[in-house]
Amino acid sequence: MENALEQVKNELGTIKIANEVVAIIAGLAATEIEGVAGMSGGIAGGIAELLGRKNLTKGVKVEVGDKEAAIDLFIVVNYGVRVPEVAIKIQESVKKAVEGMTGLQVIEVNVHIQGVAFPQEEKEEEAGRVR
Repeated sequence: MENALEQVKNELGTIKIANEVVAIIAGLAATEIEGVAGMSGGIAGGIAELLGRKNLTKGVKVEVGDKEAAIDLFIVVNYGVRVPEVAIKIQESVKKAVEGMTGLQVIEVNVHIQGVAFPQEEKEEEAGRVR
């Protein structure tokens, strides 16, 4: 696919994929992994801020070059999951999704676990969204 992108670039113009597009793809791929409570927008008062689906890009930092991308994800996991296993699944899913949809080579996917969501917190958060 990389050769096809180079050919389009040479004959028809250039293709530039915005960092935000890559961030959205990465955020969605990460949140689909079982054990991920959501993306983290940072730590406020010692507690990780859990972002909803509308703010996925705030939990993702992306550096995009002409042919490569490096991605940092800030994640909140569910209590009781095996964190290393979840992190590896996130890395694999994000790499596959970004490479498949953009043709960019993902050179690294760094997963930063920012917090743990407990079952009671999740139920309260869902109740707050329904209102």
